[in-house]
Amino acid sequence: MRRLILAAKLRGGADAPDARRRQRGLRVLRQRLATRRALALALAVTLVGAGLWSWQSGAAARQLAQAGAALQRSSAEAGLAVQQVYVRGRELTRRSALRAALGVQRGTPILSLDPDTAKARIERLPWVDRAAVIRDLPGRVRIVLSERRPMARWQHRGSVQVLDRTGTPVRGVDAGRFAHLPLVVGPGAPPVTKDLLAMLRQQPDLARRVDAAVRVSRRRWNLKMHNGVEIQLPSSGAAAAWKRVARLEARFGLLQRDIRVVDLRLPDQLVVRLAPDAEPYGPAVARGEAT
Repeated sequence: MRRLILAAKLRGGADAPDARRRQRGLRVLRQRLATRRALALALAVTLVGAGLWSWQSGAAARQLAQAGAALQRSSAEAGLAVQQVYVRGRELTRRSALRAALGVQRGTPILSLDPDTAKARIERLPWVDRAAVIRDLPGRVRIVLSERRPMARWQHRGSVQVLDRTGTPVRGVDAGRFAHLPLVVGPGAPPVTKDLLAMLRQQPDLARRVDAAVRVSRRRWNLKMHNGVEIQLPSSGAAAAWKRVARLEARFGLLQRDIRVVDLRLPDQLVVRLAPDAEPYGPAVARGEAT
């Protein structure tokens, strides 16, 4: 019997460190579970109390707010505080603006974050189309953004704004950062800019030489080229007229000549206005051949 007791003691001595670690882990787990149960109970009491106090007085509302704030502080001390913020889909939205709209920082009680309210604030940022804000307890916040995409710059009434791919102006954005985008000018331009750019891309070599597109009477476009030539497109059949210009340029170098205006507003006609003192050119170009 003594040998058995001694062997048991020896085995217990060898396993003692592991046993102590397991006991400590169990104590920590019990403490966390007790804290969460206490928080849940406190929250339930607070919500029930809200229904009882709301009809009594304005002081009750203040007491409820104070109780809620105390509960949030207690939850943060128990580990329910913001530790990490993950963002997906951010390219054009400024990090500082997004952080301000979210309204929390490291150490903020995560229960104080209202995802719906934060989502509404974030979706008011210039480049944000849609947003999702997710609380991932105990300490992580995830943000998923769907941003608007820049398409062109729009000059109107002395100011320049950036248009997104739906033709909607993006408010509060410095258009100077987007000088590489095509420039459209005039009232009525934004809703039809997408179609214009698709048409221009059909002749990419020529499209790269367009400085600006001016909307005329909300019906048609005048194109300003790098060398100062103006191409007046018709209100209907603009794509065919643009293709015609590309063919004349390829065959005769039309836009390299001393001209100021190429007028295609009339069906099946091309009118060229020469620059002062320009040399006349062949009848083939004047007739619009090679179309």
